[in-house]
Amino acid sequence: MPIPIARRSWREALAIYLRAPVITMLFLGFSAGLPFLLVFSTLSAWLRSDGVEVAAIGFFSWIGILYSIKFFWAPVVDRTALPLLTRLLGQRRGWMLLAQAIIATGLVGLASLDPQDNLALVAAFSLMVAFGSATQDISIDAFRIESAPDDMQAAMASTYIIGYRGGLLAAGAGALYVASWISWEAAYLSMAALVGIGVITVLVRPEPQRLSLTTHLIHEPRVRAFLRASRGKPRWLRRLGAWLIGAVVCPFTDFFTRHRRKALWLLLFVAVYRISDLAMASMANPLYIDLGFSLATIANITNIFGIAMSIGGGILGGLLVARYGIGPILILGATAATLTNLLFAALALAGAHLPMLVMTIVGDNLSNGLASAVFIAFLSSLTSRAYTATQYALFSSLMTLPGKFLSGFGGLVVAADGYATFFVIATALGLPAIALAIWISRDHNLVPPPMPRAA
Repeated sequence: MPIPIARRSWREALAIYLRAPVITMLFLGFSAGLPFLLVFSTLSAWLRSDGVEVAAIGFFSWIGILYSIKFFWAPVVDRTALPLLTRLLGQRRGWMLLAQAIIATGLVGLASLDPQDNLALVAAFSLMVAFGSATQDISIDAFRIESAPDDMQAAMASTYIIGYRGGLLAAGAGALYVASWISWEAAYLSMAALVGIGVITVLVRPEPQRLSLTTHLIHEPRVRAFLRASRGKPRWLRRLGAWLIGAVVCPFTDFFTRHRRKALWLLLFVAVYRISDLAMASMANPLYIDLGFSLATIANITNIFGIAMSIGGGILGGLLVARYGIGPILILGATAATLTNLLFAALALAGAHLPMLVMTIVGDNLSNGLASAVFIAFLSSLTSRAYTATQYALFSSLMTLPGKFLSGFGGLVVAADGYATFFVIATALGLPAIALAIWISRDHNLVPPPMPRAA
């Protein structure tokens, strides 16, 4: 008869949040969340308020696909040393600092443009910001996973989400306030200045302990086999081949070797878990504007109040995972994130009804905060410590790619059938995620039980 596991007490679960690696993720989460809205919903609000057609705004959401294909250059971030920066700061912090410089440069470029006359340049600088942001995400995710043991990952995911939502608050409500008081140019310049928060965090916190890049290569059997088979070949060719095998091939073969037949189902689950809310997100701000809500109202209700609920959802998700484990909360998150999209359909039918807007934002952000915290913890548990950056980049890219791709057609669906129909379709897209979450939660090899109570 199996011995029941003594769960952590609520006090023990809360104490995790006081540890330095967990607190660090507040600031790195802010740094990761800041640029996201500036090339997504805040950008769409700017474009719409300047008279850009809603169909064109929908296509701008494809800029976010860069986040979904970051696994293509993740091996470079994982295994390539940067001149000077890697020697001074380490592999993870060096790449984070470079990415932050790219983000700040792109935001300054956006601030100098008029969207009506320079739509192509707006797209180019937005791509630059998105590329820097995606590269920063790769480094932060690897830094987080390598900085603490598995039993702290859920708490780190939770504080990361809180910090991330803080970044969204600055880039959402903050940018809208500055735009309404001064100008969009001032809004984007102020956001470029806030990149400094991430820069300071990178300079203050230590690099996580990990094997050197050369040691990683030497210990990989496929690399050793290649080096034995390529004796006598030019040295540069052997070095390049060893790097490609260690940085590109091994992370993928490791995942399929560990999970075998379950691997494809896991990848499918990763792809559909967030598809419902990501597919609808590009049309949220256009909905508010077309219903007649002012920028100030959107900032007050949609961003400040909504993000507060999202932070609450992140905290709740971290506590529930620490106490009950990932499995049951994975189901809860998938169900809540999917069904709350129906609130947007109800809002579209209700019109400019302020209480309905509040109810919609509360439900959507609370559920998405909870779902994000548990899903980050789940993805971290799937990642091998030997290939953190590349494998997590694959998972997080796959998580956003389907939803980002479908969101590009959001403007066309809204123009043809209206907002209510669009959000009902987005809700239906989330039903497979609920079914797969139930299946995965029953496999204790995939979702570890909660950590036992400390003796």
